[in-house]
Amino acid sequence: MNKDDAHEAWPLPFSRPLQAAAVPAEGLDVLLQPNAEECAALAQENDLRALTGLEARLHVARRGTDGLEVSGHLLAKVRQTCVVTLEDFDAEVDAPVHLRFAPPPGPGKSASAAPRRAAKKSERWKEHVVDEPAPARIVDLEEDAPDPLIGGAIDLGAIVGEFLTLGLDPYPRKPDAKFSEPAPGGEEESPFAALRQGGRKSSQGDGP
Repeated sequence: MNKDDAHEAWPLPFSRPLQAAAVPAEGLDVLLQPNAEECAALAQENDLRALTGLEARLHVARRGTDGLEVSGHLLAKVRQTCVVTLEDFDAEVDAPVHLRFAPPPGPGKSASAAPRRAAKKSERWKEHVVDEPAPARIVDLEEDAPDPLIGGAIDLGAIVGEFLTLGLDPYPRKPDAKFSEPAPGGEEESPFAALRQGGRKSSQGDGP
């Protein structure tokens, strides 16, 4: 399957590919604005009533020798359906964008690097071994692993679409929407309740 066939098999609602080799050393500033057809496709993908506007200002920088880093923010105007009133309303999405890319490690590189790291770690442990327990390791959960850089390129449109989805409220509500609980005893009387009421009246009438 060639590149064109793959694109037709898995069409993206918004696509702006960028070759890593095209990013200069000082970085690249990019302004992305999907057209009306792309906005309609993004709205359909995210179950929106409409996507009336989208603008993403991104900075693509080199990270290390072969990696890339994309940062910036997007501003979108969307029309959603309120989960309380079921009315359509307009809202804005202002979401930060940050993503890192690195080439996937080759089999030779990963296999040779791991034993060297393990050997150095073992040597340091032997030098500093003590009877006290090792301190707990603090893991930075905000620092995600970089995404793989496939084919030496990234798709800025796909990145914007992903962060648009992340920035949407999964339970959209109009600013003035209020949920009122039904009053106690205000439920509609069922036929079984009427039968029970009739049975009680009948039993009362049968008495002396």
